[in-house]
Amino acid sequence: MDDIRKLATALGVALVLQTIAGLVWAGGAAARIGTLEARVAEQRLVAERLARLEAQGEATRAALVRIETRLEDGR
Repeated sequence: MDDIRKLATALGVALVLQTIAGLVWAGGAAARIGTLEARVAEQRLVAERLARLEAQGEATRAALVRIETRLEDGR
């Protein structure tokens, strides 16, 4: 009967330890996910800025072509 109590106690301790380890792991995973979400949000902002810069570059290029055309026609 004493062996059964020891076994039950050991099983309970193992279960508690595994539960604690699982909670620690889950907390670390949540922190990593939070970090990744922050990086993705930053990348979205950078992508939006890049798209705006590309549009401005295209508009500048078109304006330059118009200016060059007018200068060539004026000669």
